[in-house]
Amino acid sequence: MQDPNPMPWGALDRFQAHFIVKKDSGKNVGNYLAKTVLTTKGHFGSKTLVKVDWNGSGSLATALNEDTELNEMIAKQSLKDATIYVEPTDDVVRIRGKWNNHIDFGISKELFEIYDKIAGHIKSV
Repeated sequence: MQDPNPMPWGALDRFQAHFIVKKDSGKNVGNYLAKTVLTTKGHFGSKTLVKVDWNGSGSLATALNEDTELNEMIAKQSLKDATIYVEPTDDVVRIRGKWNNHIDFGISKELFEIYDKIAGHIKSV
């Protein structure tokens, strides 16, 4: 007899797009760490994004905080898409968002433009 509620084994249905920018961080890894800090209003399903700031100790976070056009673009996204991480690894810097399932996975034109602007800041720092 087969179990009607089988346990999920194997790979989970989760995907994450990584945008890679070729930039050697050298010994200055902390300079390229940044994460969005979202200010919201409302609760649960009616929660909306009001403001976006960048948290990080280096000059990249400072440059991203000063780009008001970029932060306004991010503020128009959903809470899940507005959560962005920037992390250096070896000779590249990775830009990524949150994990998504196969239905939600995808990159909109607006989100691609946001990642492109962030990549420009990474190249200029």
